Amino acid sequence: MYHSPVKRILFLYIIREIASLFLLGIAVFTLILLMGRLIKLTELVVSRGVPLADVSRMILYLMPSFLVFTIPMAFLLAVLLAFGRLSSDNEITVIKSSGISLIQFMPPVLLSAFVAAMLTLAASLVGVPWGNSAFKELSFQVLKQNVSATIREKVFWDEIPGMILYTEHYDDLRQTLQGVIIHDGRNPERPMTIFAKDGVLTGGSEGRALRLSLNNGSIHAVGKGDEYRLVVFGEYVMTIGGEGGSAALGRNELDMSVAELKSRISDKVTPPQTRIKMLSELHARYAFPFASLVFAFIAVPLGVQKRRSGKSAGFSVSIGILLAYYLMLSLLRTLAEKGSIPPFIALWLPNMVFLGIGWYLLRISSLERKSGFPKLEGVVDMLKGRAG
Repeated sequence: MYHSPVKRILFLYIIREIASLFLLGIAVFTLILLMGRLIKLTELVVSRGVPLADVSRMILYLMPSFLVFTIPMAFLLAVLLAFGRLSSDNEITVIKSSGISLIQFMPPVLLSAFVAAMLTLAASLVGVPWGNSAFKELSFQVLKQNVSATIREKVFWDEIPGMILYTEHYDDLRQTLQGVIIHDGRNPERPMTIFAKDGVLTGGSEGRALRLSLNNGSIHAVGKGDEYRLVVFGEYVMTIGGEGGSAALGRNELDMSVAELKSRISDKVTPPQTRIKMLSELHARYAFPFASLVFAFIAVPLGVQKRRSGKSAGFSVSIGILLAYYLMLSLLRTLAEKGSIPPFIALWLPNMVFLGIGWYLLRISSLERKSGFPKLEGVVDMLKGRAG
């Protein structure tokens, strides 16, 4: 389609316009999502003396899980702002007068969307399991080095994923505990609650594990159905971390690679509820990256509409679309994990719905007609009005 020099120039012009805004959008959205974590990570440096290098590594490990969301968000905003700027400067009108239709604007946008989708796919399939596992490992190492500074008596302590500890009295110098209650949910198939009169917390002989020696207590464990077990002990030793690595720290579906997820899903031993969660996570790894391609069809027709408020309206419209998309996705995923609808339908339906709406809006906009969705137009107009 792009054989003439004019169209090739237009192709590169649109890509350049989207690319600069796209990179800026990734930086802004990632920083916004990171702000919530930065408060807690800053506390590690200030109050616990954790080296800044370790905190920087933690931020690096968190990045893939953020990028899965921020890349599609940034792409949607970039296309809206790019075409909004072209429309407000009447460049769209000039280009159309030269015989180029709105549909012919789509190849460079779709190429940009494909690049964004591949980046998101790489973050989703490789970065997320690697980052989550590495973050847990590093967090545990930091915790072990500063364990005496984190435990507080008569305060629930949940620094270890899947575990909650409560103690009536804690001797910081001797690292002894009295009146201990522990809920161990690292194995969701058999959670247990432990009561003990006293205990001692040490670093463990392996050099990596935390070792908790409990005395004079009982273990209350539940299993499938109405299964219940009570074990009374004089001495009980819990080892957290050790050779099990991240698996001993409460490994879940977010930490698993695609191959691990498929293996666990096909394993007949896996409980049905856990299998559904893993199947939902597996489809989510592919559905999220596809959102960039979906947003391309929605952003172009909304972006070419003339708006007085320019960038502020584009930002408002993008936030409205993102909220609608992720709310729908969250609702359907919750229903899927409860077993109400199949995970495949739940995770891919939002993409199909928004793709259909985007294609309809693109077709109507290319024919210079108004949309047949009065409610949708009302929402967009309302967002523009607020931005203005």
